[in-house]
Amino acid sequence: MKLTSRNKAAFGLGAFGKDIVYMLVSTYILNYYNVELGMDSVFIGTVLMAARVFDAINDPVMGIVVAKTRSRWGRFRPWIFTGTVFNAIVTYALFAVPEMGDGAARAWLTIFYLIWGVTYTLMDIPFWSMIPAITSPGPDREQLSSLARACSGIGDAVPAVLTTIVVPVLSGGAVAGHWRIGYRWWAMMIAVFFVLAELVFVLNVPERRVEEMKAPGIRDMFSSLLRNDQALTVVSAIIMVYMELNIVGNLMLYFCQYDIGDSSTYSLFTAVGFSGQVILMAFVPALLTRTDKLKMFRYGIVFQILGYVLLLLCALTNVHKTVSWMILLLPSLIIYAGYGVLNVLLTIFLSDSVDYGEVRNGSREESVIFSMQTFTVKLASGIAVFLAGVVIRLISLDTEAASQTAATLTGLRMWMTIPSILLLIAAYIVFRVFYRLDDKRMEEISRTIHGCRM
Repeated sequence: MKLTSRNKAAFGLGAFGKDIVYMLVSTYILNYYNVELGMDSVFIGTVLMAARVFDAINDPVMGIVVAKTRSRWGRFRPWIFTGTVFNAIVTYALFAVPEMGDGAARAWLTIFYLIWGVTYTLMDIPFWSMIPAITSPGPDREQLSSLARACSGIGDAVPAVLTTIVVPVLSGGAVAGHWRIGYRWWAMMIAVFFVLAELVFVLNVPERRVEEMKAPGIRDMFSSLLRNDQALTVVSAIIMVYMELNIVGNLMLYFCQYDIGDSSTYSLFTAVGFSGQVILMAFVPALLTRTDKLKMFRYGIVFQILGYVLLLLCALTNVHKTVSWMILLLPSLIIYAGYGVLNVLLTIFLSDSVDYGEVRNGSREESVIFSMQTFTVKLASGIAVFLAGVVIRLISLDTEAASQTAATLTGLRMWMTIPSILLLIAAYIVFRVFYRLDDKRMEEISRTIHGCRM
């Protein structure tokens, strides 16, 4: 189906709105409960990991529910808006913990974070499932994927950049550790915008008629997933790529606060990084006219690895203290620019795997395949926060102290870079060995699908 400029703009706004909420939770939930509420970092990480175990069941089931949905508003949009409203409420609750004891606060986190994952799934799976459902392989899909991911990147940047600026203001100028009221108001503002953005989306992005798509059963779903080796390859890479950026995202906030000595520097670090990410995302369709997707994927991997190596070298040599901390903006730009390329390409790869699955298995399963993306993105975030929580305890970081030991700072610098490098190397190996849907193969698949639908 042919999308208008208005349709694409609404799609971009929807991606922007939902990622503001996601980034607020994935980046700041550890800091909020650990620094502001004084909760144990390992407990926080454990809760987030446990929620991901539940998602292993919940997300694929939600994919089936979406695929079987029939309504006058379509298959995807009812769930997108319903999930948005509930998730907005729960997001506010996560950052509006009443004054209570540690045990009650732990229960609050456990209950509301579990509900947050479920409600985010309600809207995220059908949202991304619409890309392969309303586009065909080639330029149209690449352009919409690039637009959506670029807008997602901007949405990611808003809380990443502004939280450590806005929250202190909303807290009356208080220092870190006294930002509870600021987090509460900031979460409310983001939640309201989230609902408005997705309302615009559902009112302006059309769907293909549901009769054109077949809904799989539970047995069919697991059978098809096991047979769709390309989807499983992409999902594996998504876990590793999202995890590596979440690791540095969670630990960098502590690095800025305790190593640089100013938590507000995190805003500029992420602002420069996300600027590079969004710019590269926007240019991916143009770059794909000059090179193939698999080669560009390798470039993105190498770019990020170089960024992490540079960040580690700068930190270990104390250049950020002897010269200026702003020298760290260069590796930030490189890391996030490389991630931007990978983020767009992985969405395209996953959409292509849907078409591959239709030819190989005889059924289209947008919702099922993209439920795996939703699950793996949240899984990567959960693992990263768990790892960050363990690292904070392992290196003996004291959140109540103004300064840290040399050993603590060295451990922080190494843990926020080396694991990410190893994950990127693993992602490259997985794609090099198992992924086969190059441009030529996708042209063949597109012709086959088009011929079957004639």
